[in-house]
Amino acid sequence: MNMDFAARMRAAMKLTQERKLIEATRVIQSALSGVNQPGSLADQAPRAIERRVIDLTAEVVEPDDMIVRGAAADIRSEVSQPSRIAAWARDMGELLKTRARRELPDFSLDALTDARPSKIVEIPDGAQFLSRSFACAAGSRNYKLYIPRRLKKSRPAFVMLHGGTQHGDDFAAGTRMNDLAEEHGFIVAYPSQSKAANASLCWNWFLPEHQKRGAGEPSIIAGITSEIVANYDVDPDRVFVAGLSAGGAMAAVMAATYPDMYAAVGVHSGLPYRSATDLPSAFAAMRGNAGPRGRRSRKPREVADDSTHVRTIIFHGDADKIVHPSNGTGIVGGPKLGESIERAEARSSAGRSHTRTLIRDQSGVVVVEEWLLHGSGHAWSGGSPNGSYTDPHGPDASREMLRFFLDEVEIAGAEDG
Repeated sequence: MNMDFAARMRAAMKLTQERKLIEATRVIQSALSGVNQPGSLADQAPRAIERRVIDLTAEVVEPDDMIVRGAAADIRSEVSQPSRIAAWARDMGELLKTRARRELPDFSLDALTDARPSKIVEIPDGAQFLSRSFACAAGSRNYKLYIPRRLKKSRPAFVMLHGGTQHGDDFAAGTRMNDLAEEHGFIVAYPSQSKAANASLCWNWFLPEHQKRGAGEPSIIAGITSEIVANYDVDPDRVFVAGLSAGGAMAAVMAATYPDMYAAVGVHSGLPYRSATDLPSAFAAMRGNAGPRGRRSRKPREVADDSTHVRTIIFHGDADKIVHPSNGTGIVGGPKLGESIERAEARSSAGRSHTRTLIRDQSGVVVVEEWLLHGSGHAWSGGSPNGSYTDPHGPDASREMLRFFLDEVEIAGAEDG
């Protein structure tokens, strides 16, 4: 590798660290255009690299911190490993292209469907939809809190984690979870990601600093949960967490890092805990391949066994082009010693067929329930068109999660509080 190329790559790294992504891209393009020495990887595939590295002059965008960190780390690594330059340039070009178009797979969710503005959430007389904020050493986040007109005496609480580009009101409208709260007397919290923490409003499930108990975003979400339990007389044994996409992946993180706080977890179109450790491995995991940087095992449930024993329900569309459906199966894993597995095909009243897999422990209790939704993409199954990224044609994921969380006997009716 000639010194001029190395110098340009160092300059690109500096520009990336300074959040000057467009300038960094141009430096990379210039460097690549000069790497045409016979026998080099760039010489073997110059056309492929040229197609991947793009001109961003059409739209100026600010990269979010996760891209800056990931790109800077990759540049630092690749300038010292010339045999991997072409592969890195291809991946970097693809990342820049998708970010420029605001189509980061998963994270922005723009590739799902045409975005629909959510309608204002209607609040029945006597109910409340409060705006709250929580702060701790790890940072602060706003959240919305829905309190129905009637609460169960032994009241449960649900923590709902939105996907990229979404917010609490939007997620509430799409999942209809407030309506179920009115029916069954539980409290619902909708923490909101900060744009300062992630420009696409995604939970940072793929970074090690946000995969630990007592640190990062898990500690903030846990703090919100504890605040609700303390302030609203919630039964601490009946607290649940669920989410979509990046929110689903973060729900899996919460179950793994705070198994004593959540009685069950719902993961919709998400990924297994620790399936990525940085941005490149996040993209690999989303494509269905954890890659060399990720830590996913071939037996994901056994990897997580040292951190979680939380009952889990999973929904994933087999036509999901954003987060590969193998991620749902990765969360499920296989039955452990003493567990049994059963599988059945069915069709919902809305018309979407699905395969439901149950894993029971030795006592017969269902510890894992997976719904593979045939023909469904990356959207909340059975959701309302009043919210973004929903699939109204699928089985009702919100109601099925409620059944799984509270058990069929308990949701027959709510008691007056």
